[in-house]
Amino acid sequence: MNPVQTTKMSNFRWVICALLFLATTINYMDRQVLSLTWKDFIAPEFHWTDADYGTITGLFSLFYAVANLFAGKFIDWMGTKKGYLIAIFVWSLGAVLHAGCGWVAMKVEGYESIEALRMVQAGSDAAVAIATISVWLFLSCRLILAVGEAGNFPAAIKATAEYFPKKDRAFSTSIFNSGASVGALAAPATIPLLARAWGWEMAFIIIGALGFIWMGLWAWLYDKPAKNKRVNQAELNYIEQDNDIASVQDRGEQKEEKTISFWKCFTFKQTWSFLVGKFMTDGVWWFFLFWAPAYFSDQYGYTSDSTMGIALIFTLYAIVTILSIGGGYLPTYFVEKKGMNPYLGRMRAMFIFACFPVLGLFAQPLGAYSAWWPAILIGLLGAGHQAWSANLFSTIGDMFPKSTIGTIVGLGTMAGGIGSMSINLGSGKFFDWAAAQGANFTFFGFEGKPAAYMVVFCICAVAYLIGWCIMKALVPKYKPIVVE
Repeated sequence: MNPVQTTKMSNFRWVICALLFLATTINYMDRQVLSLTWKDFIAPEFHWTDADYGTITGLFSLFYAVANLFAGKFIDWMGTKKGYLIAIFVWSLGAVLHAGCGWVAMKVEGYESIEALRMVQAGSDAAVAIATISVWLFLSCRLILAVGEAGNFPAAIKATAEYFPKKDRAFSTSIFNSGASVGALAAPATIPLLARAWGWEMAFIIIGALGFIWMGLWAWLYDKPAKNKRVNQAELNYIEQDNDIASVQDRGEQKEEKTISFWKCFTFKQTWSFLVGKFMTDGVWWFFLFWAPAYFSDQYGYTSDSTMGIALIFTLYAIVTILSIGGGYLPTYFVEKKGMNPYLGRMRAMFIFACFPVLGLFAQPLGAYSAWWPAILIGLLGAGHQAWSANLFSTIGDMFPKSTIGTIVGLGTMAGGIGSMSINLGSGKFFDWAAAQGANFTFFGFEGKPAAYMVVFCICAVAYLIGWCIMKALVPKYKPIVVE
């Protein structure tokens, strides 16, 4: 009798999925510390404007984009285990280093205390000097953070492809990808309170230290399925069900896949389809991730550490978290119930998710009645993004060999970083300009800075549908890439 038929299948792949979820949660919490502290804690200390913050977030996105150009290849070269360990060590170090920016700025500018920095007259040459040096210090830390964080998704997607068959990848990806919204959900409930109780510096230190704890878990639990003693033969057969090999009984007989050279990746329309999908939509998610706390503070007067401010951001990301996990189920329904191939089912689902952001058009108008409306509508927009993102990542596993997945993810995340840089850097300058214009700048009945928010919301609302149409035109049907 075949022992595989009598042995209950282990489920260690879900432990790996849980670790990926935890890493992504930490990743987004580290990224959120600045957005939740800058407006109400850091800006008064360093005399920042919206343009200063926009410069930091925009250039962080550029750093992230450039790092992703190499991160995927680095993960493919180092392997999933070592590559992920290095990535999270670097970004955790960068997160913790933010805490020293105030002290360094104080010493460089020759002040005796942080409070002395705050007391400098706004708009003075001294205030401009403090803002300038502090922006450069934060940019240095954001550079380190970006280099490390660039490795998260290439490593996570590669681990998912190693531990899950194609039919389960969208669901498993949606689970670990929901760590982005869970991290964004946990952040407003903890970070402003940490900043208020112990200072914004401790918020960076405490959240950054979580990554070092994760490293121990990953080093202990992760290995490739064929070598992992916690994965039995039945589970290995399940994981490897897509492989065109006669048997996976002998774990040592599997051959390494040929990889695709870096430049050759650009010759495939499938690569460009993924790049377009990321470029058009990642910036939308990052805009709301970076600016939502400031939006509720600016437009409605709810600071990030106020009860109402925390409730609004928490509600926004609770909606994202709860609804986005279901994004992995929809393509499975189309494949299993409607008989579509995985790519066609995924694209059908992605079109539906691309319609969610259109709700963002109503966030600013309905905000005139209550701040809860923007929180709810932006939450629905974010849920659509996360479901879209999970399926977009899964299209890579559908069409590219596992040996090249890290490279393609890195290229795509680079494209997303460039899109994010454009919208964040542009928004910061746009908001300052619109605020200065006041009633001279109007859009859809709004004046000044509220009008600028309405403009950006309109761009975000249509980005997904435009991206989907271009992707469909580039790759109209399922066409996997075969390496000769």
